[in-house]
Amino acid sequence: MIERMYTKQRMSKIVKHNGTVYLCGQVGVRGESIKEQTAECLRRVDELLVEAGSSREQILQAIVWLSDMRDFAEMNEVWDAWVPEGHAPARACGEARLASQELLVEVIVTAAYD
Repeated sequence: MIERMYTKQRMSKIVKHNGTVYLCGQVGVRGESIKEQTAECLRRVDELLVEAGSSREQILQAIVWLSDMRDFAEMNEVWDAWVPEGHAPARACGEARLASQELLVEVIVTAAYD
C-alpha cells in the first residue's frame, strides 16, 4: 500500500511505501544566509520525518542542491552538526538553479520508517 500525506495536484510532501518514506524537496527561508537556509531546511526535514514515523537516524539517502557550489563548506558545517554520529546517509550534492533566486539550498531525503 502507498500512503501519501499532504497531497495536492502537483505533489505530496510525504510518500510512504514498503518501509520507506520519501520526502519532497525541502528549502530554507528566503533571503537568509546559506547556514540559516540549511538549518531551516533541515528543521523541516526533521518535522516531516517525525510525522512519517521516522527520524534522522533512519535516513538512507539525501540529495542536496545548492544554487552555488561556493556555499558547499558553509552548508556542510550545518549538515555535519545535524547528522547523528554513525548515521550518515548516502549523499550527493550538486549545483542547480532552484525554484527562485532567493533559494540557496534544497534537500531531498529518503528514509526508513518503523
